[in-house]
Amino acid sequence: MIPSCEAFDFLLLPGLGNSGVDHWQSHWSMAFPNASRVLQDDWDTPRLADWLTRLDNAVAQGMRPAVLIAHSLGVALAVQWLATRAPGRVKAALLVAPSDVESADHTPNAVRNFAPLPRAALPVPSTVIASSNDPYVTLARAGAFAASWESGFCDVGELGHLNGASRLGLWPQGLVLLGRLLNRI
Repeated sequence: MIPSCEAFDFLLLPGLGNSGVDHWQSHWSMAFPNASRVLQDDWDTPRLADWLTRLDNAVAQGMRPAVLIAHSLGVALAVQWLATRAPGRVKAALLVAPSDVESADHTPNAVRNFAPLPRAALPVPSTVIASSNDPYVTLARAGAFAASWESGFCDVGELGHLNGASRLGLWPQGLVLLGRLLNRI
């Protein structure tokens, strides 16, 4: 049986600087009444401990099973959270365009406190989605992250950082991949 999207709370985890109005996460937050953005106090000088606390609060407030839908630095947040907390009501994670927070060649120093990324299997079904021309992570590195997390992996081609500049709109391909992930729960 295919689970209904309405059966879940979708917790949107934006990356550095938040997700603007043209970002697929913003489109999804408007399309799904059960989606909410986990807001941070400081989007430009992130501190892992603070971001983890905000995610703790968002998870604690819900009543339904939850799915983490992360982009960029939000992926590092999701993985750090899953590695250090019991998943509880979190049942899956969609990990889009992971930023290589360990690489000074790919990410700014402001995100270094999210490193190192855990390299163990995640306790919930997950899918890593990466672009072959993402400036914040190489495709090989994104694939290595997926392998270490025992996540599904999808190369979506040349779509940049899969952000507002990628002009994905509602991002139908991402919705299909979300549906496939929900089927694994």
